[in-house]
Amino acid sequence: MKNNKNACALGELRYPNNSAARWSAALVCAAMALAAAPAHAQLARKPSYYQQQNSNKSAPEGARLPARPAAPASLPVLRSRGDFDALARVYDAGTPMELAHVLFAVDRRARPVRTYYIDTPRYQLHVRFVRETGLSPRAGKREIDRNYLVPDRRFLFGTLSWQQNIGSFTYEFWEGDRLTPALLRQADAQVKASFFAPVKFKTNSTLHERAANEAGIDFVSQEALIREQPYMPMNLGTATGRVRIVDEASGANALNALLPDDIAVLRQVPIGLPPVAGVLTERPSTALSHVNLLAKGWGIPNAYVRDAATVLREHAGQWVALKVAASGYQVRRLTAEEIAALPPRAVRTAATGALPGSGKAAKPDLCETRLLPLASLRARNSAQCGTKAANLGAVLAARIPGTTVPDGFCIPFAHYDRFMRANGLAERIASMLQQPGFAGDPQVRQKALAQLQGEIVQWPVDAASAAAWRAAWQAQLGGDGVFVRSSSNSEDLPGFSGAGLYTTVPNVKTGDALELAVKKVWASVFNPEAWEARSAAGFGAESVLMGVFVQTAIDSTNAGVMITRDPFDAGHPHATYISAKRGIGIRVVEGRRVAEQVMYSSWSKAIQVLSRSAEETALQLDKDGGVKEVPVEAGRSVLTDELVLRLAGVGAAVKRAFGGVDQDIEWATVGDRIVLLQARPYVERRR
Repeated sequence: MKNNKNACALGELRYPNNSAARWSAALVCAAMALAAAPAHAQLARKPSYYQQQNSNKSAPEGARLPARPAAPASLPVLRSRGDFDALARVYDAGTPMELAHVLFAVDRRARPVRTYYIDTPRYQLHVRFVRETGLSPRAGKREIDRNYLVPDRRFLFGTLSWQQNIGSFTYEFWEGDRLTPALLRQADAQVKASFFAPVKFKTNSTLHERAANEAGIDFVSQEALIREQPYMPMNLGTATGRVRIVDEASGANALNALLPDDIAVLRQVPIGLPPVAGVLTERPSTALSHVNLLAKGWGIPNAYVRDAATVLREHAGQWVALKVAASGYQVRRLTAEEIAALPPRAVRTAATGALPGSGKAAKPDLCETRLLPLASLRARNSAQCGTKAANLGAVLAARIPGTTVPDGFCIPFAHYDRFMRANGLAERIASMLQQPGFAGDPQVRQKALAQLQGEIVQWPVDAASAAAWRAAWQAQLGGDGVFVRSSSNSEDLPGFSGAGLYTTVPNVKTGDALELAVKKVWASVFNPEAWEARSAAGFGAESVLMGVFVQTAIDSTNAGVMITRDPFDAGHPHATYISAKRGIGIRVVEGRRVAEQVMYSSWSKAIQVLSRSAEETALQLDKDGGVKEVPVEAGRSVLTDELVLRLAGVGAAVKRAFGGVDQDIEWATVGDRIVLLQARPYVERRR
């Protein structure tokens, strides 16, 4: 790119969902309180007027509507694009994601029924228009709220927008509007009779979709519009680094060769990633993909950019400044002077885990050698079994109605420590660190770590330990299939999630396979991505120990992950984000195919669909051990409204059990029961 092409500006994944309706007079105080926090990236949501006003200082150049001739307070008909533009408010002006929109009000009490297309920059909110123009000058809180919540309302408050990504006009209502089929038919007739161009109804909730289907009105869904987005900000921030394009054919070797100074441009969304300065992916992922959770934990910018490798090809190998914002991203080539002024990176110390950083593994208690059953575990047992296993015990103890937790037992840190000392791990690590090139070459490290892992799974376990594992498996879990899960002292920590770094072995069904699975989980301490992530965070290799949680396997109907807040915008504390797929939940966080994503607001009571599952197969337990792929009906909804509401309630209960700290929760369904499999603090850092 030349000059102006050095700044790639793509738009924000936000669509108007009638922000003025969203902030009715009854909710103005709440809206202004929310606006006190910076507006973050929002999936398919246009920011409210209050949020836009609050964020104007940081808005990109051209984001405000330029001066224009005075417009009438409203028009009954829009006869041309000129009429629309004269009344429109514009967000992200001058970018490919420019969003022009006009508020409208349908007065159902007027005879005949009258439509008002509102001078939106002047009045900003529907309530201001009806009060200040004398339509309803003394309307109070209760009267205004009726226009969103009851069928016999006076007004229909909506927004009409130009959706340039699909080249079409749409009209819509606030996601919390309790729209009925009859109201929608009336709105549809009024808008189409008074607007110069074809226009479609845009749904902002599952209730709106049902109303449209019942009314027989064609619509475009929020989820369909999201699919057309050329840009999706996953984690906001800035970074300086060298652009590295990783093609799919390059495989894991190229991924693990990435350095902390690299801005990774990925053709596929990988399961894991070593620490980097920033991430741009060519395929969309979800807020709970491992890559995005790692990016949030590291506090680095992360975004989906359509055709990212092509767009950034000429920057490959060059030092750039990257900014990922809600309204778009920018890439600027650094000057020679800026490159010379960059602070030195301690590559060698990062590789050996000796960075003087803040990373600190939890201090282990190696005195406890007993196998601890799930029912006995509480938060205090993190010193013996790791936070992951201890938290699950706390979830079980909370006795959340309508949920179950599969039984299991913990193999404490002491077993790992005894095994590794018996087989000379410390000496083996010391020798590995001295290998030529280990400190500075990621590929050398990857090869050495793989060799060490291969040795670990071959080392013998003492007979007494192996016998104890088998006995507990038989006596407590009935010898049924189990998942053998990691629970280290270097994950689920404040400021360091560790999500996706370690290994889970699914559906283990024999005693020999159990012993091997435990060793595989132990060996995953030396997964390349885990080594690199811990090194960048400042964890010393010698401080990391691995507990193992052996848990009854369940053949789930659906599975997923949820966060007890909006992961795209911390200013929406009443939201629950849920990601789901059919079958066993291993694939939900791997990010290779977009999971079904919904957002529920306990404030508006709306369920917004952000994506439907793209899977054509699901994972189920194999009778012979492990998992198998089975075909499923592609595109069918995974989550019902009823299940979303139940999950949101369960998420809130888990959050309360952990003192009000937002949680990242792994769940599944078996029949009509919600099964809880993991709860960890939701970690997000900003750089």
